[in-house]
Amino acid sequence: MNLTTDPWIPAIRPDGSRALFSLQDLFAQADQLRDLAAKPHERIALMRLLICITQAALDGPADEDAWAGCKPRIQSAVHDYLTRHAASFELFGDGPRFLQVPGLLPANIDAEGNAATKLDLALASGNNSTLFDNDAGSDRSVPPDRAALNLLTFQCFSPGGRIGVAHWNGRETPGKGSSNHAPGTPSSMLHTLILGPSLLSTIHRNLLTRELVRDVYPAGWGKPLWELPVDSATAAGAIANATTTYLGRLLPMPRAIRVDQEGRSITLANGLDYPPFPAFREATATIIQRKDELALLPASTARSLWRQLSPITVRRRAGAEQQAGPLALAHSLEGDSISLWIGAFVTDKAKIEDVVEGTYTIPSTLLTEFGRLAYEAGVKHAEEVEGALIQTVKTWASDLKIHNPPYDRARHHFWTAVEQSLASLFQAARALTPQDGFPQSPWGQAVRAAAQDAYDQACPHQTPRQIQAFALGLRRLHAAFKPSQPSATK
Repeated sequence: MNLTTDPWIPAIRPDGSRALFSLQDLFAQADQLRDLAAKPHERIALMRLLICITQAALDGPADEDAWAGCKPRIQSAVHDYLTRHAASFELFGDGPRFLQVPGLLPANIDAEGNAATKLDLALASGNNSTLFDNDAGSDRSVPPDRAALNLLTFQCFSPGGRIGVAHWNGRETPGKGSSNHAPGTPSSMLHTLILGPSLLSTIHRNLLTRELVRDVYPAGWGKPLWELPVDSATAAGAIANATTTYLGRLLPMPRAIRVDQEGRSITLANGLDYPPFPAFREATATIIQRKDELALLPASTARSLWRQLSPITVRRRAGAEQQAGPLALAHSLEGDSISLWIGAFVTDKAKIEDVVEGTYTIPSTLLTEFGRLAYEAGVKHAEEVEGALIQTVKTWASDLKIHNPPYDRARHHFWTAVEQSLASLFQAARALTPQDGFPQSPWGQAVRAAAQDAYDQACPHQTPRQIQAFALGLRRLHAAFKPSQPSATK
């Protein structure tokens, strides 16, 4: 199977239907295709591949002016590039293999190897969680198209931990049975992509310029893994390119893998070591200030993604602090709004917990300091109301002598309702609403209504005793809102 000519990438046609495409066909139709059709971690891995191919085919763009004019050249340049490098995109065979190492043999030649399903991070296989799948016990064969997507995603997101040892060209694989996270996984980092009206536009909007890469990455532009393959664990120059340069890291190889053509087993061991942040900054990550140090903005299963849009929309400026969202936001983006896709692969050490994603069309003012300040004030207002709601529930529970108040239920109802009014918050950011203007704004009114509804849903009030406790809590909730009300003389 050759990934340049055989279909394996799921994407959405103009009519909304889903189909598989080869790399050549995907780029040929990218100006018509709507988007990829993949799970969050698969989307990020696929975009890394598509961006890497495009940047290598263009050998740029050099600067912002070149970026602005390169979109019409992408499809023809990629076609020629993939034709030249087609041999590097074979999934099987005795020659070069896509994201697989040559000369890899199990330490025990009689060993059966790992199940091929282990490469699918959404399946219950090996130590993978049963969160996404409950069919671990069956003997499953993975078709080639799925094996290709699994391999790509696994190399980008496999969590660290204990791993088997194999022989790579006669030498033991590195790590002595231990492995670190793949580049996309550390800190459950949030990845952000700028979306366009077509897949071609999305790819174009997420390209980095050589000028920006020189400023951000000390090791420089580099070469894709297939142009400078790592043939052994001692190939120092190729390993430095693969692990420290911009293009080299886009398609990583943290695991030494050899896929069986029958789709049932793989040889799996530790591969290359990829230094995490702060040694290297992933282009789609967001860097924040946490106490006295810079850190990656992580995903949280308890905190909605829209509440973290403020740090994500910080544009990096040359010579300024390193706190910033995805590097592609440095481009001059036209229009009064911009669409962002945000996602993450959530882990707890070596344990896979969840995947998260969200798509938001935000006003362009959110990319400015004053727009972010207004947005932050709106989010803070909602969080303050949540605090008042929790105190209200506590009052209700205390009066009824309930030892386990329904805090989580109230929070869930509150934030679910609040999220339905995000358009009001985006409008407040567009209008640069000041902090003291939020209580009476459409956003403030929606937040207040959500708190009252959450209290009503979380705290039963059918019996006389419950009604009395509910009324006591309601007075407390209304009292929390009262200071924000304008005085009668105004």
